[in-house]
Amino acid sequence: MKKIYHLSTCDTCKRILNELNPSSDFVLQDIKAEAIKPDQLEEMKSLAGSYESLFSKRARLYKERDLKNRNLIEDDYKNLILEHYTFLKRPVMLLDDQIFIGNSKKVVEAAKTAING
Repeated sequence: MKKIYHLSTCDTCKRILNELNPSSDFVLQDIKAEAIKPDQLEEMKSLAGSYESLFSKRARLYKERDLKNRNLIEDDYKNLILEHYTFLKRPVMLLDDQIFIGNSKKVVEAAKTAING
């Protein structure tokens, strides 16, 4: 499967998509327009190893809800991501059995290498 979960209103996601220039066989899912389904999140988690690795601690709601002062467990991360799209660290790029999470230079470079062969 070739899929990229992103946010169309996010400038960082737009920049990364431009940089990656994914081919037409990639499915792009705008997570604001089309919510993440539980089975999609399960697939991401199986590749990533945990829900926490998919969770964005930079989300505005994370600060507003003072979640950093709570002891969150895997189920909390899962439920929060399903509850609100901003909790997903983005973009998330799936390429067959590989997953690339987030927007760090290192992750984007690794994704670019994997996509372009």
